[in-house]
Amino acid sequence: MADSWVNAAERIGSDLHLELTGPGGRRAALIRALREAVRSGRLAPGTRLPPYRSLAVDLGVARNTVADAYAELVAEGWLTARQGSGTRVAERAEPLRAAARVPAKAPPRARGPRHDLTQGTPDVSGFPRTAWLASYRRALQQAPNEVFGPGDPAGRPELREALTEYLARARGVRTAPDRIVICSGFAHALRLLFGGGVLRGPLAVEAYGLGFHREVLATAGVRTVPLPLDEHGARVDRLGRERAVLLTPAHQFPTGGPLHPARRAAVIDWAGARDGPILEDDYDGEFRYDRRPVGAVQGLDPERVIHIGSVSKSLSPAVRLGWMVLPERYVGAVLAAKGEREAWASILDQLSLADFIVSGSYDRHVRRMRQRYRGRRDRLVAALAAHAPHIEVTGVAAGLHAVLRLPTGTEASAVKAAAWQGVALDGLAAFRHPETDMPADDGLVVGYATPSEHAYGPALEALCGALPPP
Repeated sequence: MADSWVNAAERIGSDLHLELTGPGGRRAALIRALREAVRSGRLAPGTRLPPYRSLAVDLGVARNTVADAYAELVAEGWLTARQGSGTRVAERAEPLRAAARVPAKAPPRARGPRHDLTQGTPDVSGFPRTAWLASYRRALQQAPNEVFGPGDPAGRPELREALTEYLARARGVRTAPDRIVICSGFAHALRLLFGGGVLRGPLAVEAYGLGFHREVLATAGVRTVPLPLDEHGARVDRLGRERAVLLTPAHQFPTGGPLHPARRAAVIDWAGARDGPILEDDYDGEFRYDRRPVGAVQGLDPERVIHIGSVSKSLSPAVRLGWMVLPERYVGAVLAAKGEREAWASILDQLSLADFIVSGSYDRHVRRMRQRYRGRRDRLVAALAAHAPHIEVTGVAAGLHAVLRLPTGTEASAVKAAAWQGVALDGLAAFRHPETDMPADDGLVVGYATPSEHAYGPALEALCGALPPP
């Protein structure tokens, strides 16, 4: 009897209850079934298995098929075979303990929140699969042989050239390809700059920001000094003897305001007087909805500003590509910190992104997502006006999140109420620097970009049900 098996119907061993399913021939299916029976504990250590002929008859397969499967599992250590004792389950083949097994269906609450309104993630259902695949194919077909080698730590020249043109046009950045170093995102940039010894602390940071970034800096031994915030952005007049400052000038994270033009000029003056750099986190600079996006601070003084960006918000965090636009004096030190070869950012993804930008696909994607996110923010504002008019949306119309100002003393209870409604989001306090003397405000940080389009309406309903009364 031939061993090839394409029939999808299940064959069941009457004694061992073996189900021969899945790809491959009967021999492969039998091996899988026996392994699973041992793993699950249905066949306990020491259990004697039927003779080849008996099991072959039960399953309707050739005797050689069973003999070969037994021999394979003996070689792997699942079974033992001794003359006069037959074939048995090996004594060392311990089954998985019940506590370690994952239930097929978790209880509803164990599956996590039903509505994800956490910040920091784009609508991943909007990833431009077709256009990205086309760019990947073109990049792969046109790639020179050297692409498949170790890789330049500066990044592929095709991507650095594409970024030079794009950042000048879209963000007002003044640079050249040899001033750009590719990295895997903003956190990686911080690790290279501070963990690699390029820069030292203390570092001034905004009083509200991502705790994860502060942890990265703390791991590198960098002390962070918080700057208060007001309606004009970071209070750069409070800068002192810090060696550098980290800002989100286009759209302060998470409070939502841009850095005032006078303060942009003032921080450039401070950097010149201290001979220290400004780190510009341009995390969602393309997404401004009420006017043209404000340009990068880097354009004011390319030799004082380290401009850092990525595609984590505009395209997808899964792509793991970012860039540092560096003053000339830091390029060599950053490359030395990165190492002799590219160890982080996929060379093929770099080429794909370069093609994606040059072909115009990136611009089209950003325009499409800008329209989608603007609509999401408008729906949030309208829902609050209808159901919670006492709750204010603060900050400019930009980015992938909004901050809802709450009555004093209600933030913790609102976060808890949201959890009961199945809504995942963050309170404003989660982003507050532990050493700031800035007065605390109550608020919710709502990531309106995160849900897919069909899930956003129910998420808004649940959010409104969790908000405190007037």
